[in-house]
Amino acid sequence: MTQGEALTVFKDALWLILKLSAPLLIVSILVGLIISIFQAATQIHEQTLTFVPKIVAIAILLIVLGSWMLTNLSSFFVSLVNLMSGL
Repeated sequence: MTQGEALTVFKDALWLILKLSAPLLIVSILVGLIISIFQAATQIHEQTLTFVPKIVAIAILLIVLGSWMLTNLSSFFVSLVNLMSGL
């Protein structure tokens, strides 16, 4: 394996990490922002108020996008195994 191939695998792995984590992070940030606006408007400053909506939103997102995430991970793993078998 050349240095270029190793860097390509590393780049693909980092891109996959970003692609799979971005929806979860974006939803978590949006839910946190909505809860923060609600807390500022109602003067309720309970620290634990943000946890339950975030957990529910992430769980729903994992149910909806789980198959897409698994498909991406599986295809990346298959490409790695194919690359290793060629060595």
